[in-house]
Amino acid sequence: MAELPWLVADVGGTNARFGLVTAPGEAPSQVAVLAGADHASLPDAVAAYLADHAGGVRPGAACVAVAGPIGGDSYQLTNLPWSGSVGDLGVPYAVLLNDFEALAVSLPHLGADDLVGLGGPVPGDGIKAVLGPGTGLGVAGLVPGDHGWIPVPGEGGHVSVPVHDEREQEIVAALREQGLRHVEAEHVLSGPGLARLYRALALVNGAAPEDGMTASEIVARAGDPLCAETVDVFCAMLGTFAGNVALTLGARGGVYIGGGVLPRIVDRVRASAFRRRFAASPSMSGYLSSIATTLIVAPQPALTGAAAWLTQQLSRRSVYEPA
Repeated sequence: MAELPWLVADVGGTNARFGLVTAPGEAPSQVAVLAGADHASLPDAVAAYLADHAGGVRPGAACVAVAGPIGGDSYQLTNLPWSGSVGDLGVPYAVLLNDFEALAVSLPHLGADDLVGLGGPVPGDGIKAVLGPGTGLGVAGLVPGDHGWIPVPGEGGHVSVPVHDEREQEIVAALREQGLRHVEAEHVLSGPGLARLYRALALVNGAAPEDGMTASEIVARAGDPLCAETVDVFCAMLGTFAGNVALTLGARGGVYIGGGVLPRIVDRVRASAFRRRFAASPSMSGYLSSIATTLIVAPQPALTGAAAWLTQQLSRRSVYEPA
């Protein structure tokens, strides 16, 4: 097995999170969050983390989860101008994962304190789905196999926006007026999407939005009618989207919600139309009602998934290496 410590990373469109694994099966330690905009490339960010937060250690292996599609050892981030090969990190053994693929791998390793129920029964052991709004909108699955869980990456955040009623159709029309010719789910169900939704709702309501409102400011202003409605519509549309994902994957083992937006507003999500809209399929409401929906509130779950995946891959590698 590769020499310790091992490097794990979760690289999103805004921040790059890093940690070290000092023993197989242990949780990542020396976790640090670096702003992606402060670094020209992934190798630069890795070098900064190792120098400034990890005592200059030279990791023997690495698992890097990135917010974007991957192909072999190559990556291209969707919302950050970083691309290249994981081999450029100069680590003896390195593997790539999609960030929500890593989040999916983390699910069996999360404890009760890492999860908050959003409705439905206790999650089962069947196929699981994970999705979540952050800088973008990620989606992945987790399938039980003969030798453990198998992650299934995808780019489901780029499907068409989930519209349920006439008012939401008006919102989509307003988004098109504001320059989006084709409205994807990620255009609304993400941190930047929340701000976009706020401006579209203002147009539909004939109100004047405040300039420069961010997702954090919108969720913080619960007493502002336009901000409150924005969050309500966001949660409702996310419920429809989550139901669509559950039906597509057959996620009888539960649907898990990650990302950086919802853990800040747990009570409002629970009080919203999220769960009702999740199960609102005219023909499959019974099927969806039997599926648990759960919010992930662990601070760095994708790092947990990256560590678990790296341990698994290194174990298999050592088994098949010639003596």
